[in-house]
Amino acid sequence: MYEKLAIELNEQNLQQVIETSMQTPVAISFWAPSMPETVEVNNILEKIAAQYQGQLVLATLDCESQQMVAAQFGVRGLPTVALFKNGQPADGAAGPQTEESLREMLTKHLPSQEELQLKQALALVDSQQYSQALPILRELATKFDQNSIINLAIAECLIETSQYDEAEPLLAAIPMQDQDAKFKGLIAKMELHKQASDSPEIRLLEQKLEAEPSNTEIAYELAVQYSQVERAQEALELLITILRKDMNFADGNAKKTMMDILSALGQGNAIASQYRRQLYSLLY
Repeated sequence: MYEKLAIELNEQNLQQVIETSMQTPVAISFWAPSMPETVEVNNILEKIAAQYQGQLVLATLDCESQQMVAAQFGVRGLPTVALFKNGQPADGAAGPQTEESLREMLTKHLPSQEELQLKQALALVDSQQYSQALPILRELATKFDQNSIINLAIAECLIETSQYDEAEPLLAAIPMQDQDAKFKGLIAKMELHKQASDSPEIRLLEQKLEAEPSNTEIAYELAVQYSQVERAQEALELLITILRKDMNFADGNAKKTMMDILSALGQGNAIASQYRRQLYSLLY
């Protein structure tokens, strides 16, 4: 089985495999077909390598058919596993091995499951799959304290899915030393959004509402304007305030507008969840 997943080492490809370890760690399993315990080690290594999804290269060396190559490594007994990094031996294990012992040896040199998840999530962001990346990044943010790479990726997902209100405080919390080109690009997008969403009509309605804070007609009109320029949180706050006073305001259109905004934001949106709970408490 292992032949399908592992590189079979020989004199011709040995140097190339060692050079591969300059980019990705390479585990070499020294085995012999006549020794079942070495085949079992290969099978365990297969399973581990598959879980690391390209972060570990597995190579096997048949010491019976490739005796001259095996002699170059000075292997004294089978099974033996050697880990190469940066073209040099980094670790190894000799004698019969269990899955636990092999994992213990390898995990010292390989990325954690969280690091693998982060790499996958960042790849989703790079391919503009923002909605798929966002929940993974939110979960990782609880495991990597104050990680600017994760927070910038979350902010990018939020901005690209028009969740500007949540993105703004995240960007504001990025430390000065991490304010790179990605950060500056996201800030520029935030500024463009603000300019586009601060129309003369909205400013006029804001002034009217400030002068007449109890005027629900103005509040509703402003909420509609906010929703049209993706200022969802501000629109939802106005609407929930209106609905607390009158669930059927504007012939039920205030409630419909709020539900439309919540639907557009989606189930995984934190702001939507907050206001959805408030609306349900009024409805039920």
